[in-house]
Amino acid sequence: MAEVIPTKEMPPGLQVENVDDRIMTLNVGPQHPGSGHMRIIVKIDGDYIVDADPDPGYVHRGEEKMAEARNYITNIPHLERPVIHDSCNILYPYVLGVEDLVGIEVPERAKYVRVIAAELNRCIYIQYWLAIYGIFLGHSTMFMWPAGDRELFIDLMEKISGARVTHAYFVPGGVRNDVPANFEDVCLRQVNYFEKRIKEYGDIFYDNPILKARTEDTGVLSREDAIRLGTTGSVLRASGVDYDVRVKEPYDVYDELDVHTNVLKAGDSYARSKVPWLDMLESCNIIRQDCITILA
Repeated sequence: MAEVIPTKEMPPGLQVENVDDRIMTLNVGPQHPGSGHMRIIVKIDGDYIVDADPDPGYVHRGEEKMAEARNYITNIPHLERPVIHDSCNILYPYVLGVEDLVGIEVPERAKYVRVIAAELNRCIYIQYWLAIYGIFLGHSTMFMWPAGDRELFIDLMEKISGARVTHAYFVPGGVRNDVPANFEDVCLRQVNYFEKRIKEYGDIFYDNPILKARTEDTGVLSREDAIRLGTTGSVLRASGVDYDVRVKEPYDVYDELDVHTNVLKAGDSYARSKVPWLDMLESCNIIRQDCITILA
């Protein structure tokens, strides 16, 4: 591996290395859509990655400072930018916090609408990730299917918010506007179709021997390390930790719904990729319960 030459003159984040004929250093990101808004300094020896140094923090910084010059409403558009494809769920804790601070009581219907929007956005985000994950693994069908199927839910979010990507839909006190007439019926039809499509992913992708050969027993994160490192969400649950904030610390009307927590124990790359897929099925279940409740 190339030897790093320490120097006091180099600016932070830069380093000088000796030339090594075998090792090549590459920068993945921060512009690359698969880098997760960060730079990964990768050292390769032929086809083998021998070292990877994550360097996060390139975009969407200073949100707290920007919020100092804005009010509770005008904060919303810039706070959803760090996630972009999951704008509802990143705004959720913000509006809940403001409502708690100010003492705002949210109408019951608005709580149900927020849950529907949040689960729709969860599926939109997972589909975006799954499309990139599929093409990274050389599975072009798993790029085209999620990229096309997510349009079903993007259309639904456009109907209720007027925007297809960042919706600025959640506000302290509820949502910006009610859903349009007959939205629940349209939503149920889309969810029923989407659920069938998700199950087909299992046959073509998750049961694929090539995917399993590349991801099973790879990058294993133990339950203890997952907790120690502070992982959350699907990464945490893929390592066998039964924790879903919607169940353990429910907000809005999640405590009134039947929410199943998807947990796998392997802690490998395959498990971390499969939990989000299972989460989309659970999101369909939650949306269906919500729509039926509102229609009733």
